[in-house]
Amino acid sequence: MVLSTEEKIKAAARTVFHTKGFAATKTRDIAKEADINLALLNYYFRSKEKLFQIIMLDSIHALFQSILPIFFEEETNLFEKIEKFVGCYIDKLKTDPEIPLFILTELQRNPMVIMEQVPFREIFESSVFHKQFELAVEQKEIHSISYYHFIMNLAGLTVFPFIGKPVFSQVGQLTKEDFSNLMEERKKLIPRWIKEMLVIQKG
Repeated sequence: MVLSTEEKIKAAARTVFHTKGFAATKTRDIAKEADINLALLNYYFRSKEKLFQIIMLDSIHALFQSILPIFFEEETNLFEKIEKFVGCYIDKLKTDPEIPLFILTELQRNPMVIMEQVPFREIFESSVFHKQFELAVEQKEIHSISYYHFIMNLAGLTVFPFIGKPVFSQVGQLTKEDFSNLMEERKKLIPRWIKEMLVIQKG
């Protein structure tokens, strides 16, 4: 498929911003990646800030659009949601491994941009996922821990390997295929670990 000039610029900007972040990226870096002249880039997007905002919002939507609905499903239970979340998240990050660090870095720089785009408050306070967690605590099916500890553990176990991939790959001499296989294993292991940590053993 032949990309339009605008799409070529956006694809190049995505690559450069994800790799370098906002501060270290220059518009000429994007123009070089897109194989166009700088004047043409400025004609389409006028400023680095405007182009960055577009890429940031695209990245947020790409990461969360397939994941957020899981938290609001009525037909799946708590542990089914955990399994679906982990599988979906890992699949997405295997495709776009630079997204987590890119978003986390920019979250520190300008948190309100992301907060305005992702319904974190709804996830934490009114999602079916949250209600199922609190009900399981109330019925003494799982240990009484803070829901925020639970979310931090779930997100950390899933996302951190991608953030630390350069170190893990270097130290463990992992090929891309090795790392991919490890992440496939984590799709099964993380839900199991979470369940073992949460569930109160009877008898």
